[in-house]
Amino acid sequence: MVTVKTVSDLQVAISMWRQAGESIAFVPTMGNLHAGHLQLVHVAKTKADRVVVSIFVNPSQFGVGEDFASYPRSEQEDQDKLKAVGADLVFLPPVAEMYAPNAQTMVSVTGISSHYCGASRPGHFNGVATVVCKLFNMVQPTVAVFGLKDFQQITVIQAMVRDLNMPVQIIGVDTVREASGLAMSSRNSYLSAAEKAIAPLLYQSLNIARDAVLIENLPYAAIEQQALVFLQRAGFQPEYFSICRSSDLKPAAQSDTDLVVLVAARLGKTRLIDNISFFKEPAMNHG
Repeated sequence: MVTVKTVSDLQVAISMWRQAGESIAFVPTMGNLHAGHLQLVHVAKTKADRVVVSIFVNPSQFGVGEDFASYPRSEQEDQDKLKAVGADLVFLPPVAEMYAPNAQTMVSVTGISSHYCGASRPGHFNGVATVVCKLFNMVQPTVAVFGLKDFQQITVIQAMVRDLNMPVQIIGVDTVREASGLAMSSRNSYLSAAEKAIAPLLYQSLNIARDAVLIENLPYAAIEQQALVFLQRAGFQPEYFSICRSSDLKPAAQSDTDLVVLVAARLGKTRLIDNISFFKEPAMNHG
């Protein structure tokens, strides 16, 4: 496995693979890797001849007062883990390599970026779309692999790829969970022992909501309200709990069939997100 820090070194390595007729899968990360990230690499290896992983804590997707400076960084351990799972190349650029000091261009995916995490983290998805667009231009992969834990993020990226005619296939991989059901996240390291015991209730709230949709067929606004109360009583400060159409993240109508439930909540100082996707059988017409 090779580690490179500059775009030119990255492109020299990739052009050699291309000339040999090899295809490239790409896994962008912010490092501090856990089993969820490594699962993305395993999937990427089945989709292409070579796997490139980037580790870059992207300043443009953090807002004022967010945890950019304290975001957990573990570059040596990350490289050891990636080598063990068979990544071919790690791209580990400094900020100055990724952003010119006089950069004037931002990529903004309107509409889909403005709700949910976009509402509570203004500018976040512009930072995500911009850095992913830049990385796609640098790596030029045939396939890019993302975790579905951040469902809104992958929806934003899919829209960008479609709208800008990028020749990249986006593959989403199911969330890897701890035994408790808690979605694996680099930010879980912020949780205290007491918070870690409460945190799995976030996923439980999603399962309860799914069952309420599928079994009880309750109005969605009522299910969302019950979930917010459940989370508050458990000790969370919920930001949103929304039953959406998975295609465009618009609020779901009772007649929609492909659904995703999105949640974000704070537990102490830690912001957690999760989601659950499922299919609802269309209602039968009794005519």
